[in-house]
Amino acid sequence: MDDLTKFRRDLLYVVSGLDDPHGLAIHEELEDYYEKDVHHGRLYPNLDTLAEEGLIEKSQADRRTNVYSVTSQGEHELKARREWESQYVDL
Repeated sequence: MDDLTKFRRDLLYVVSGLDDPHGLAIHEELEDYYEKDVHHGRLYPNLDTLAEEGLIEKSQADRRTNVYSVTSQGEHELKARREWESQYVDL
């Protein structure tokens, strides 16, 4: 995960943490976190890149809605990141 941009890493965390990770829910969560507008032209290409890298899976809920889920590789990367962070931050 060390080669992911901060934005892609945040996307992976959000997809992992949402109960219903579809595009609009992910978009709203990131806008709340960043406290500014997250453009669709930034969001969806980065979700596609994470899918191409095998960290998330993209599927269709209906004709207009894609849903996302973290793959086992993505879960492994998240766990490795958390273990690395815990060396430096003990909350």
